[in-house]
Amino acid sequence: MRDWLVSIAAAAIVLLTSSLGFAQELERFELNRFQPAPAGDRFFGVQGGDPASSGPLRVMALGNYAYRPLVLYRDDGDERVGSVVSDQLLLHGAVALGLFERLLLSVDVPIALVTDGDSPEADGLDIASPSGSSLGDVRLGARVRVLGEAREPLELALGGYVWLPTGDEEKFAGDGKVRGLPALIAAGEVGRFAYAANAGVMLRPERQFAATQIGTELVFGAAAGVLFAKRKLLIGPELYGSTTFDDAFQRDTTNLEAILGAKLRVGPVVLGAGAGPGLTRGLGTPSLRALLSVTIAPQAAEDEAVSDRDHDGIIDEFDACPTVPGKVSVDPQKNGCPPDRDGDGILDSDDACPKLAGAPNEDRSKHGCPPDRDGDGILDSDDACPDVPGPRSDDPKLNGCPLDRDGDGITDDKDACPDVKGVASEDPAKHGCPGDTDGDGITDDKDACPKEKGGADADPAKNGCPSMVRVTEKEIVILQQVQFKTASDAILPASDELLGQVANVLRDHAEITKIEVQGHTDNRGGAAYNRNLSQRRAASVVKWLIDKGKIEPERLVAKGYGMTEPIAGNDTDEGRQQNRRVQFKILESSSAPATPAGAPGDAP
Repeated sequence: MRDWLVSIAAAAIVLLTSSLGFAQELERFELNRFQPAPAGDRFFGVQGGDPASSGPLRVMALGNYAYRPLVLYRDDGDERVGSVVSDQLLLHGAVALGLFERLLLSVDVPIALVTDGDSPEADGLDIASPSGSSLGDVRLGARVRVLGEAREPLELALGGYVWLPTGDEEKFAGDGKVRGLPALIAAGEVGRFAYAANAGVMLRPERQFAATQIGTELVFGAAAGVLFAKRKLLIGPELYGSTTFDDAFQRDTTNLEAILGAKLRVGPVVLGAGAGPGLTRGLGTPSLRALLSVTIAPQAAEDEAVSDRDHDGIIDEFDACPTVPGKVSVDPQKNGCPPDRDGDGILDSDDACPKLAGAPNEDRSKHGCPPDRDGDGILDSDDACPDVPGPRSDDPKLNGCPLDRDGDGITDDKDACPDVKGVASEDPAKHGCPGDTDGDGITDDKDACPKEKGGADADPAKNGCPSMVRVTEKEIVILQQVQFKTASDAILPASDELLGQVANVLRDHAEITKIEVQGHTDNRGGAAYNRNLSQRRAASVVKWLIDKGKIEPERLVAKGYGMTEPIAGNDTDEGRQQNRRVQFKILESSSAPATPAGAPGDAP
């Protein structure tokens, strides 16, 4: 019979462990996850932001109620088995002592007034819930500010806390062992905005409760609030929690809570109230937490004299413009001052041009506006010609500039030819008038060949063009043929003028560094004969240009093509006449034309 009962009990335990998803260990620990900030701090659970407006000694009583802080769930995580602790009410008695304006010593004594639960039963196994009151683990703390001052935008402090094993472990009021927390604390105030942030490592003994391991944890928190009623009322949210290092940020190993709180100073007393939900299912995270606090923190004498004359929410001590309402700024020189959007040092309230950086001016309609040196009514910042008066223009490059009707970049007041595009000249009579690039006496605007010297011609298409020679990108084109004695390479005197013009072009266009003088024939006679004749004729032209035209030999090369490249049919006299020709092909040329030989500034 006894063996049969033992078997049934063992089976029940196995069934319970399987259905609830936790091991048999149910070690007890301090359940409360809310650790109040030291007495006199800005927020409830996130420490820091000591307003330095209270005396050295502060005393606080805080009520801390948690609803369902310890609940068991089945494996699927959706069905609640029962609440080991359904209600927990603690009273914290706290004292803080400020020393040397940098050091804060604190003590927190928690007393569990109510700890109650459902004593859940699953598959025949009872889990006894605690009841009654008990002392919790007493917390001793020290915090030293290492950077910044009270009410500045940034304060940094180091803190250290130790919990003594004074609590009743069986009633989830203590860990039964010493634990500690080193922490980094940041806080600050910017105008009406206050904030705090904490991070630390909770060093605590390892425990096993059901399927959850408890041990050393990362502790963190952040809070923010807005100050009202001359800084006597603070309202804002807080988010705080912890997570184990072994299985971080999982639902069952992370404690995360949020509360919305408010604190109101009435003379030396600060009243506080807050509430919020638990956001995870870690052990000790309640479905709801509610807080009430009363702190006695007498104001320091200097704090009672704090003034805000312009009522902009920034006290005069930190207000760079204490008599003019302004906005919060991280720049101490601008904090509490009206905005200066253009950054010219003149506040928008006095700036006639608040979006344009300017300069002081006795004329209030121009105070803070950019200067207008030429007095044309167009500010220098928009004036393309700030030293010369001019009319407005939609073209930013012309706005405020004198007119330039011909668009040659020379304003009409200085342009000798204001209706014709021209070029700059040291001669005022020619300044702004068309140039004469080839120096043939015909201005470029009327010269059909502005880069080749030519004579006047009634035909606009020929005016200023050479009568016999033209230059293209790839060739010096001759408009007449070089004449030779029949079946000979001897050049007839009739071609001297033509070749002279070719020589002039080569001298004027030093950028042409290599010319191929080509000889071509018609198809009468043999191929070898014609090739030889064309080569000799090309060589004769090269010799003429060197001897009589004074052209450098290295710029010329002769090549005969015979009858291989006709440009017309060889079946008529006219076609054969065209095929008997000399051509001047440009083989090499620099990227930009050189100054014509003999022109001013020509390089040796």
